[in-house]
Parts: sequence; C-alpha cells; structure tokens
Amino acid sequence: MPPVETARSDQVEVSFDGSRCIHARYCVTRAPATFLANVDGPWIHPGATPVESLVAVIHQCPSGALHYRCFDGGPEEPPPPVNLVTLRENGPYEVRAPMRLGDTALGFRAALCRCGASKNKPFCDNSHRHNGFQATSEPASGNTTALGQRDGPVSVRPLADGPLHLAGSLEIVSGTGRIVERTRAVELCRCGASEHKPFCDDSHLRIGFRAPGVERPSE
Repeated sequence: MPPVETARSDQVEVSFDGSRCIHARYCVTRAPATFLANVDGPWIHPGATPVESLVAVIHQCPSGALHYRCFDGGPEEPPPPVNLVTLRENGPYEVRAPMRLGDTALGFRAALCRCGASKNKPFCDNSHRHNGFQATSEPASGNTTALGQRDGPVSVRPLADGPLHLAGSLEIVSGTGRIVERTRAVELCRCGASEHKPFCDDSHLRIGFRAPGVERPSE
C-alpha cells in the first residue's frame, strides 16, 4: 500500500493517500503548477497555487486521496450540504458525506468499489478498468420523495461477503445528476453481479462473492 505523502508551503499542508486515488486527474489538470504529472521525485508543490484555488481543486478530488490543512486559521473543508452517492459509468460509487467506517472517520469524499475486484476494499482501486465491469450510471429512478434532512453523518458498513450498507440521509444520483433514490439506509451491490444495480439483489450469494466485512446490522 503506498504511503501517505505530504508537502508543505508556508500556508498549507497537502497530503496524498495513494491507496485511495482513482486517477480522476482533477488535480493535475486544474492545478498543474502544484500537482506535476509524470515526474520523478517530488510532485506536489503547494506554494505554486494560491491557497483558495488550491483547496477548491482538492475539494473536487472524488476519492478523498487528497486532503489539506491550512495554517494560521485558513479555510477548512466544509461538510457537503447534501449527502450524495454518484454512480460512475462502469466505475465506483463516489460518496460525498461525513463518513465513518467503523471507528474510522473517512472524511467527506470517497470512491467505493462496486465491481467486486478491488484489492483495497471497500475503496476503489481502478480494478473495474481491467476486469470488464459494466454498470450504467443512468439506472431508472425509484423513490425520490424528499428527505426531511439531507446532510449529517453516514455510516459505511461493508457486510461480510455481501453488499455495502450505508446508513444516513442519502441521495443516490446518476452520472448526469438525476435523482435515482432518496433514502436513509441502503444496501449497494459491491460484488458486481447484481441485475438491479446499484442495489444489492443477493447475487453475491449466487456467485460466491468473498470479501471481508462485518455482520448485517440488526433492524
């Protein structure tokens, strides 16, 4: 697993967790003076981009691989006003919410595997690019009734040999931003075989999916 890299300027510290990166390339295309692509040696130079612009780019990192810490009372990353699970075409779930995985805080951004093949579950490691995984980002809409609360904490629980159980106020949206489902608890397929993607339909039992996790929470 790649170590977490850090780089500092007088105003900000930037950290990069390579095990979370899905190479969305927002950093190297939107702050190219700070994030240098395809170089040997140090590639993060926080002082090369104004702090406000830099943190705005980091906020766009969908996987949570990039984080920052400003010095002397600079801006902190705000929690999202609406908790979103965005479906990437043939790719992972992009989640924006204040997340916890057991006792571990995940931050506000994560890309979670839905192809079943990641070696860094529950996080995406781009295995979907190599195993032929196909899943639309535009499934039919289900319950879209507005929630009374649209933000707040979200629990991420990978169930042993089964789906991802997410609990909290959630809006599942398509790749184009259309509401697919609004819910306070959902089980999302992570074996890659559901015929009702993104939702679990117990296909993991049929295909013998194996992945570490926790027991199903009591109702």
